Amino acid sequence: MKRSYIFIYLFLVSLTNISFSFAQQLKQEQAKSPRIINIVNFIRAIEPREQEVTPDVLYQTVVEQIKLMTKNDLGGTFLLQYDALIDERYQKLLKALPEDKFELGAWWELPKPLIEKAGIKWRGKYAWDWHSDIGFSVGYTPAEREKIIDVYFNDFKQIFGHYPRSVAAWVIDAHSLNYMYNKYKIVATANCKDQIGTDGFTLWGGYWNQAYYPSKINAYMPAQHASAQIPVPVFRMLGSDPIRQYANGSAVVTLEPVYPEAGGNKNWINWFFETFTKDSALGFNYTQAGQENSFTWSNMKKGLEIQMPIIARLRDEGKVRVETMEQSGKWFSKTYKVTPATTFTVEKDLGNSDKKTIWYNSRFYRMNILWEKSTLRIADIHLFNEKIPDRYLNSVTTINKSFFYTLPVIDGSQWGKDGNPAGLRLMVNENGKATPVTGGQPTFENIGRYSTKITWPTEHGKFVLNLTEQTMSIKLLNNPSKKWYMELNVHYPEKLPLKKIQPKALAFDFDNHSYTLNAIKGFFAERDNGVGFKVMPQKGTLSFLLVDK
Repeated sequence: MKRSYIFIYLFLVSLTNISFSFAQQLKQEQAKSPRIINIVNFIRAIEPREQEVTPDVLYQTVVEQIKLMTKNDLGGTFLLQYDALIDERYQKLLKALPEDKFELGAWWELPKPLIEKAGIKWRGKYAWDWHSDIGFSVGYTPAEREKIIDVYFNDFKQIFGHYPRSVAAWVIDAHSLNYMYNKYKIVATANCKDQIGTDGFTLWGGYWNQAYYPSKINAYMPAQHASAQIPVPVFRMLGSDPIRQYANGSAVVTLEPVYPEAGGNKNWINWFFETFTKDSALGFNYTQAGQENSFTWSNMKKGLEIQMPIIARLRDEGKVRVETMEQSGKWFSKTYKVTPATTFTVEKDLGNSDKKTIWYNSRFYRMNILWEKSTLRIADIHLFNEKIPDRYLNSVTTINKSFFYTLPVIDGSQWGKDGNPAGLRLMVNENGKATPVTGGQPTFENIGRYSTKITWPTEHGKFVLNLTEQTMSIKLLNNPSKKWYMELNVHYPEKLPLKKIQPKALAFDFDNHSYTLNAIKGFFAERDNGVGFKVMPQKGTLSFLLVDK
């Protein structure tokens, strides 16, 4: 009998030690590469686009969001458009929230009462007009932007007792961010995911997902030096699907709960959080959950009721940190003096798809590598340059559109099409015939704070890819005689900004800016059909300098 007790005792001690060890391992992983979720809901008090979306429907949506978050013991950030800020119902509702769990901030769309209080003539058709030239800062002169900011921030302080610390919008200009930081000391901001033309907003080629410090003259462009940056991190909104959102830049494949094939779909949600928490990540992983109240509770209820318990469980298991925007902004500023290198990796795609991908970001460039049907394709490379001003730094948009770009070297989404995707493909020449290299499961290893090593086993040997802050290299191990190279395939050659091919450099021109891609090792040449380029290794290695100097 005593032996049985001793055995049970030892078993329980062993189980406790295992549980403690696992908990410690999770804590260490979180400290090394935290997975951060901001639940951000932004609030409008008016919605002229849909007659059935009344002020009461909008208000009740926020009430239900709060109920669901409270039920799951989740905090978050509510961002108020000015019409909601001055609405006494919202003031009373939001003042009752516990300050240690919830943050109140500014949603930077600009309705009629705000514009008129700033002494500016309202040009909109409705009391809130969602067009770029009317409802957003890019539609106003720098002097007008400052007046608008002063009105909002002072009214916010009068109502809530402090200035907003977080501000977000689909698009926001550098002049406004500079002014908000210098005068009112905001600590976090956010802009829209990368997209082409959705609702009139184009943001394309930027720091993918995660967060970055913007240039003082371009809110969309990461800065390369601390002296040239606005010291407020810009978080990318909406939780983009790392594979499908990019493939079609006009689609919406995000964590937003109103979309039945993504954030409203249980299978997609489970897959997204699985890859978000388990797959390799350099630096940190970030996503934003939540929804604007204009979509109404009836449309977002299903998706949020799936997502919120999962987020709460992942938090309780120590796999994610659920924070307000302010908390994440302060953590980012304390942790990073300049924009960090990060990755977002998918090692197993949704369902039966064999796709894998990695997004690598640094303050100098972004790159996307996609594995599909056992082949490798560099689908995207965009360079960053802090000296390029955004179009609206000192001017305004006069149309219902706004555009923010970086510098494309490869754009698989926009230069290809379904069935013929663009990208830089890894090829091999055998018996005079060019064929794509095929292989197995890539593995990802983070090296220090800035680099990622990818090992890809293929039928020809192991390819090793190294991504660093300023360079990328590819080398084939164990088979130095194999004739391999990379080749750019495009469907729309007229979209290429490529101007000249030289053995050691490619010359580009985009949006009146000239830049180059330089080969450290390897040689560029024209493709046999004259469209795009190919690049051959030098002593078994290809390497590129990914800096726009």
